[in-house]
Amino acid sequence: MSKVMNSFLEAVSDIQDGATLIVGGFGLCGIPEKSIEALQDRGVKDLTVASNNCGVDDAGLGRLLVNKQIKKMIASYVGENKTFEKQFLNGELEVELSPQGTLAERIRAGGAGIPGFYTATGVGTPIAEGKETKEFNGKTYLLEEGIVGDFALVKAWKADTLGNLVYRKTAMNFNPLAAMAGKITIAEVEEIVEAGELTPEEIDTPGIYVQRVLLGTDYEKRIERLTVRKA
Repeated sequence: MSKVMNSFLEAVSDIQDGATLIVGGFGLCGIPEKSIEALQDRGVKDLTVASNNCGVDDAGLGRLLVNKQIKKMIASYVGENKTFEKQFLNGELEVELSPQGTLAERIRAGGAGIPGFYTATGVGTPIAEGKETKEFNGKTYLLEEGIVGDFALVKAWKADTLGNLVYRKTAMNFNPLAAMAGKITIAEVEEIVEAGELTPEEIDTPGIYVQRVLLGTDYEKRIERLTVRKA
């Protein structure tokens, strides 16, 4: 059965206030920008969002911040977003910082049905406050919990009608992990082919993890911070 939908607004129509979302991408690379725009248009609020970072002020998840639609952000990096900084300092946004590798593993664990795991990362830092610790072979580790989202929003390069996904280069980033960890995963792509056209070897995310597929167009492909050498 085809999982292809024609409307982004329809695809996100059952995301309700207070939902937990896992969103793929890294900076502005590989972000599900059309799904985010649809959520902005719908105006759902009090969202908990787990993602590597929160985009910039006018792109990516920053669009939802501007509308004050995000209640809590679970992220590893927040340095490019002035709106994020302002809302956090004003007490309008709850923030849970997680080391990048730990966050990736928390999402992967959630998708694999693993409720928690131990890691040495963060021991002896504020990250460890309030968390259970345990010793293995004389070394202290923190207990970190897996993350499962009500929905996952991901961006891939190509999909077939059954939801099998192929990512392109660094746009892969957090997307395969996010796709596994959503109870309902919405994937936007730049090309859709018929079932059977993708070889098993090129499929990065099997369609069993994906419930909805949409074709996106006119992607801006912005650079988050342009760095050039002097002439």
